[in-house]
Amino acid sequence: MARLTPAQAGSANRVAFLDMLAWSEIGPALLAISDDGYNVLVGSTPAHPLLFHSYDRHPDVLNHQLNSTAAGRYQLIHATWLECQQALRLPDFSPQSQEWAALHLIRERGAMPAIDAGRLSVAIDLCAAIWASLPGNSYGQPEHPLADLQAAYGRAGGVVA
Repeated sequence: MARLTPAQAGSANRVAFLDMLAWSEIGPALLAISDDGYNVLVGSTPAHPLLFHSYDRHPDVLNHQLNSTAAGRYQLIHATWLECQQALRLPDFSPQSQEWAALHLIRERGAMPAIDAGRLSVAIDLCAAIWASLPGNSYGQPEHPLADLQAAYGRAGGVVA
Protein backbone atom coordinates (compact mmCIF):
# COMPACT_ATOMS: atom_id res chain seq x y z
CA MET A 1 0.00 0.00 0.00
CA ALA A 2 1.24 3.47 -0.85
CA ARG A 3 2.77 5.32 2.08
CA LEU A 4 1.34 8.71 1.12
CA THR A 5 -2.17 9.43 2.33
CA PRO A 6 -4.87 10.61 -0.07
CA ALA A 7 -4.56 14.08 1.48
CA GLN A 8 -0.81 14.14 0.82
CA ALA A 9 -1.13 12.74 -2.72
CA GLY A 10 -4.09 14.92 -3.62
CA SER A 11 -6.83 12.26 -3.87
CA ALA A 12 -7.71 8.66 -3.13
CA ASN A 13 -7.63 7.95 -6.87
CA ARG A 14 -3.98 9.06 -7.02
CA VAL A 15 -3.04 6.68 -4.22
CA ALA A 16 -4.99 3.89 -5.93
CA PHE A 17 -3.13 4.63 -9.18
CA LEU A 18 0.19 4.30 -7.34
CA ASP A 19 -0.91 0.98 -5.87
CA MET A 20 -2.06 -0.19 -9.31
CA LEU A 21 1.34 0.74 -10.77
CA ALA A 22 3.10 -1.25 -8.04
CA TRP A 23 0.84 -4.24 -8.68
CA SER A 24 1.60 -3.94 -12.40
CA GLU A 25 5.35 -3.36 -12.15
CA ILE A 26 6.22 -5.59 -9.18
CA GLY A 27 3.36 -8.09 -8.89
CA PRO A 28 1.54 -9.24 -5.77
CA ALA A 29 3.88 -12.12 -4.89
CA LEU A 30 7.01 -9.94 -5.01
CA LEU A 31 5.23 -7.11 -3.20
CA ALA A 32 4.48 -9.59 -0.39
CA ILE A 33 8.09 -10.78 0.08
CA SER A 34 9.78 -7.38 -0.22
CA ASP A 35 9.24 -4.06 1.54
CA ASP A 36 6.03 -3.70 -0.49
CA GLY A 37 8.17 -3.27 -3.59
CA TYR A 38 10.11 -0.25 -2.40
CA ASN A 39 13.40 -2.21 -2.26
CA VAL A 40 13.08 -4.28 -5.47
CA LEU A 41 15.63 -4.26 -8.28
CA VAL A 42 14.65 -4.83 -11.91
CA GLY A 43 14.74 -8.49 -12.88
CA SER A 44 13.41 -9.72 -9.54
CA THR A 45 11.04 -12.64 -9.38
CA PRO A 46 9.29 -14.19 -6.38
CA ALA A 47 11.59 -17.21 -6.75
CA HIS A 48 14.68 -15.00 -7.05
CA PRO A 49 14.10 -11.63 -5.40
CA LEU A 50 16.78 -9.02 -6.01
CA LEU A 51 16.52 -6.53 -3.17
CA PHE A 52 18.55 -3.56 -2.02
CA HIS A 53 18.97 -2.66 1.64
CA SER A 54 19.44 1.09 1.92
CA TYR A 55 17.11 3.91 0.99
CA ASP A 56 19.88 6.51 1.22
CA ARG A 57 20.06 6.75 -2.57
CA HIS A 58 18.87 5.02 -5.74
CA PRO A 59 20.91 1.81 -5.91
CA ASP A 60 21.92 2.40 -9.59
CA VAL A 61 22.53 -1.34 -10.17
CA LEU A 62 22.66 -2.24 -13.85
CA ASN A 63 20.88 -5.45 -14.76
CA HIS A 64 22.95 -6.42 -17.80
CA GLN A 65 20.36 -8.89 -19.11
CA LEU A 66 17.68 -6.22 -19.19
CA ASN A 67 20.01 -3.25 -19.71
CA SER A 68 18.18 -1.39 -16.96
CA THR A 69 18.86 0.26 -13.62
CA ALA A 70 15.18 0.28 -12.62
CA ALA A 71 14.58 0.02 -8.89
CA GLY A 72 11.93 0.56 -6.28
CA ARG A 73 8.18 0.18 -6.16
CA TYR A 74 7.71 2.11 -9.41
CA GLN A 75 10.81 0.70 -11.14
CA LEU A 76 12.44 4.08 -11.69
CA ILE A 77 15.61 4.02 -13.76
CA HIS A 78 18.55 5.89 -12.29
CA ALA A 79 18.57 8.76 -14.82
CA THR A 80 14.84 9.37 -14.36
CA TRP A 81 15.25 9.21 -10.60
CA LEU A 82 18.01 11.85 -10.70
CA GLU A 83 15.75 14.17 -12.71
CA CYS A 84 12.89 13.70 -10.24
CA GLN A 85 15.19 14.03 -7.25
CA GLN A 86 16.56 17.32 -8.53
CA ALA A 87 13.17 18.72 -9.57
CA LEU A 88 11.54 17.86 -6.24
CA ARG A 89 14.63 18.16 -4.01
CA LEU A 90 14.08 14.68 -2.65
CA PRO A 91 16.52 13.76 0.13
CA ASP A 92 16.76 10.00 -0.47
CA PHE A 93 15.18 6.99 -2.20
CA SER A 94 12.80 6.30 0.67
CA PRO A 95 9.28 5.01 0.02
CA GLN A 96 7.86 8.52 0.33
CA SER A 97 10.43 9.94 -2.08
CA GLN A 98 9.67 7.17 -4.58
CA GLU A 99 5.98 8.08 -4.38
CA TRP A 100 6.61 11.80 -4.88
CA ALA A 101 8.78 10.92 -7.89
CA ALA A 102 6.07 8.67 -9.40
CA LEU A 103 3.46 11.39 -8.90
CA HIS A 104 5.81 13.89 -10.54
CA LEU A 105 6.16 11.64 -13.60
CA ILE A 106 2.40 11.14 -13.75
CA ARG A 107 1.91 14.91 -13.58
CA GLU A 108 4.49 15.48 -16.31
CA ARG A 109 2.57 13.11 -18.59
CA GLY A 110 -0.58 15.16 -18.03
CA ALA A 111 -2.40 12.23 -16.43
CA MET A 112 -3.41 13.81 -13.11
CA PRO A 113 -6.73 15.28 -14.34
CA ALA A 114 -7.71 11.91 -15.81
CA ILE A 115 -6.86 10.09 -12.57
CA ASP A 116 -8.77 12.60 -10.47
CA ALA A 117 -11.79 12.29 -12.78
CA GLY A 118 -11.69 8.48 -12.69
CA ARG A 119 -10.76 8.13 -16.36
CA LEU A 120 -8.38 5.26 -15.70
CA SER A 121 -7.85 4.09 -19.29
CA VAL A 122 -6.91 7.63 -20.35
CA ALA A 123 -4.43 7.92 -17.46
CA ILE A 124 -2.90 4.54 -18.31
CA ASP A 125 -2.52 5.56 -21.97
CA LEU A 126 -0.78 8.77 -20.91
CA CYS A 127 1.60 6.92 -18.58
CA ALA A 128 2.39 3.93 -20.83
CA ALA A 129 5.55 5.61 -22.12
CA ILE A 130 6.97 5.54 -18.58
CA TRP A 131 5.96 2.13 -17.21
CA ALA A 132 6.73 -0.97 -19.28
CA SER A 133 3.97 -3.08 -17.73
CA LEU A 134 1.20 -0.78 -18.96
CA PRO A 135 -0.56 -1.51 -22.24
CA GLY A 136 0.59 0.60 -25.15
CA ASN A 137 4.22 0.98 -24.08
CA SER A 138 7.07 0.66 -26.55
CA TYR A 139 9.41 -1.42 -24.38
CA GLY A 140 8.55 -4.81 -25.86
CA GLN A 141 7.94 -6.27 -22.41
CA PRO A 142 4.85 -8.10 -21.17
CA GLU A 143 1.91 -5.79 -20.54
CA HIS A 144 -1.08 -6.23 -18.26
CA PRO A 145 -4.54 -6.11 -19.84
CA LEU A 146 -6.62 -3.06 -19.01
CA ALA A 147 -9.22 -5.22 -17.22
CA ASP A 148 -6.55 -6.52 -14.80
CA LEU A 149 -5.29 -2.99 -14.15
CA GLN A 150 -8.86 -1.80 -13.52
CA ALA A 151 -9.34 -4.62 -11.02
CA ALA A 152 -6.09 -3.72 -9.20
CA TYR A 153 -7.10 -0.05 -9.18
CA GLY A 154 -10.52 -0.92 -7.75
CA ARG A 155 -9.00 -3.16 -5.04
CA ALA A 156 -6.84 -0.18 -4.07
CA GLY A 157 -9.91 2.01 -3.65
CA GLY A 158 -9.81 3.78 -6.99
CA VAL A 159 -13.08 4.90 -8.55
CA VAL A 160 -13.60 4.69 -12.31
CA ALA A 161 -16.01 7.20 -13.84
